[in-house]
Amino acid sequence: MLTEFYDTNLVIISLLVAMFASYTALNMVERINTARGNSAQWWLLGGAVTLGVGIWSMHFIGMLAFRLPIPLGYDMAITLLSLLLVIVVSGFALRQVVQASFSLSRLLISAVLMGLGVAAMHYIGMAAMRMEPAPNYDTTLFSLSILIAIGASGAALWIAFKLRQRVPHVMIARAGAALVMGVAICGMHYTGMAAAQFPIGSVCGAATDGNLDHLTILVVMGASSILVIALLVSILDARLEARTAQLAQSLEKANEELLQQTLHDHLTRLPNRTLLEDRVNQALYKSRREQGSFALMFIDVDGFKTINDSLGHHVGDLLLVEAAARLRKLLRAQDTVARVGGDEFVVLLEGAAPEDAATVAEKIVFACSQPFNINDRELRISASLGIAIYPDNGQTYRELAINADTAMYHTKRSGRNGFHFFEASMHINTQSRLDMMLDLGSALDKKQFVLQYQPKFTANHESIVGAEALLRWQHPKLGLIPPDQFISLAEKSGLIIPIGEWVLDQACQQMRNWYDLGHKDWHVAVNLSSLQFCHEKLVDVVKATLVRWRLPAHCLTLEITESTAMHNVKTTLEILHQLSRLGVKISIDDFGTGYSSLLYLKRLPANELKIDRGFISSLGEDKGFDDGAIVSAIIALGHTLNFQIVAEGVETEAQKSFLQGLGCDQLQGFGLGKPMSPEQLTARFGNMRLAG
Repeated sequence: MLTEFYDTNLVIISLLVAMFASYTALNMVERINTARGNSAQWWLLGGAVTLGVGIWSMHFIGMLAFRLPIPLGYDMAITLLSLLLVIVVSGFALRQVVQASFSLSRLLISAVLMGLGVAAMHYIGMAAMRMEPAPNYDTTLFSLSILIAIGASGAALWIAFKLRQRVPHVMIARAGAALVMGVAICGMHYTGMAAAQFPIGSVCGAATDGNLDHLTILVVMGASSILVIALLVSILDARLEARTAQLAQSLEKANEELLQQTLHDHLTRLPNRTLLEDRVNQALYKSRREQGSFALMFIDVDGFKTINDSLGHHVGDLLLVEAAARLRKLLRAQDTVARVGGDEFVVLLEGAAPEDAATVAEKIVFACSQPFNINDRELRISASLGIAIYPDNGQTYRELAINADTAMYHTKRSGRNGFHFFEASMHINTQSRLDMMLDLGSALDKKQFVLQYQPKFTANHESIVGAEALLRWQHPKLGLIPPDQFISLAEKSGLIIPIGEWVLDQACQQMRNWYDLGHKDWHVAVNLSSLQFCHEKLVDVVKATLVRWRLPAHCLTLEITESTAMHNVKTTLEILHQLSRLGVKISIDDFGTGYSSLLYLKRLPANELKIDRGFISSLGEDKGFDDGAIVSAIIALGHTLNFQIVAEGVETEAQKSFLQGLGCDQLQGFGLGKPMSPEQLTARFGNMRLAG
């Protein structure tokens, strides 16, 4: 037999190629497993070509490492046939390992088929040498090579199936598996080569005149390039897929958060108006189908605005969160509590009859009346509830919502801290307020507002010092309407700003007329609502009005309530200082009803304090001892801080005498002079001696 030997360098290269091909194939299996549709088919085809080329390259490099003492060569057609065969076998193997399950029987059958295919590739490749005579094969080694091929194929299939998805330390696992698979493939190849025996005198029919170095380089470089490209594409695609998955996950999370924000209140995490309406519509559909009922309950938190304004929005927010938590605990899982406004909540009670709604309402009223501990401060609020029942109080969400809201406002007007079921009679008041709101929008243009003036006197009643302008609405149907019946509507609608500017303009015009008549020591007082006082253009409007009527600033007194002055002290001081610099007098109205701090009170650039009429009514009577003590303290405090003290609501001689005895500076009330037209005031008091 011819003596055979191997090029050690090429043997090592063939082993490295086998390992590299195995690692690349394992990466390709992951891509095939995760791809879908046409993409999966393209990855399967690419994987088959890559794995087939890798196995064949290892085989062919091993053939090139084989040496005999005769010229060698290889038939191109037969060699390409062996390549095509291993590509087909590789495609079959890859298709098996990406199945959902891989039973033992399928593993054995696949291992046998793949092993026989790889062995066939090897021996067809050897036949490409076209040896004459044909080599003899050692039966034992030949059989062993086939068994090694089947065993290596089985191991490769099982490893590929286990590592087809990402597992912890997957790269290390694949590297170890590639080492095992590469050694097994090389073992099969060189065992098959060892089985061949070449008789002396054998001739290679495919031999060429040149050496095979250039072919070796071509195969090594070509195979390496294909494997490197396939591996890079696989890795880049895996990273792209991971990035895409991450982006998709981020997008899904963002969508969930957006949906949460769209359908839930950002502060309390309760359903918002949109989600509430959807659930009410579902309840309507269910109740109509099953002839059932449900309750819609509107809740308004009483006293929240005072806490929010005085302690700050952060405290108000914490209070709302705690109130929302209490409401959730009171309801069943199928019920809904939603926040639809600043301090307004709505409860949907599924399948609830009136008696069920009443029970829940009582629990809510009780829960809200219990103290809240916010930032180590005990706060107390109450709840006003209105309840509408389907189908008795409405057939649609809008009807039920309007009626529940109407019932809730009825509760607030009835004293708050309770609940009422909707009744048709409630709509009478609601409709009248709605009509008044609509009429109010055009009242200014139609010149339906009038001003009356109530005179103010020195305490000894010797002379008039001016008058307070009081707004009235001359309604074409309802007659003369006092301000307490429409000012709140004007504030809610935003009409209070233009109405307030009209009052200021008319009062200054009238004061200019009195000034021209010689009443230069008189002044006119104008009340400012809280919204008007906080309006950004207030100072400019006052300045422009004084200029327009050429009125000295000291002839105008602006009255703000004590609660308005204490609402935001920093802002209040800034606005009052700007007004004071114009020369306008400032009066603190309803003094004694708020919570003035002496520290801030002494800093206010005000000229007078008006004692609230609630302290005046019982003066001079036995039951008025407490009020008398309060009024005495206010007068003493005011004089200490250099304020003029004005008592309003003076109606009796006893009240007047009591106030005169305490040293009150000015008096105002029905007992001294009722509100009247400017013409009446001029006629009655125009000849009275001016106040000194």
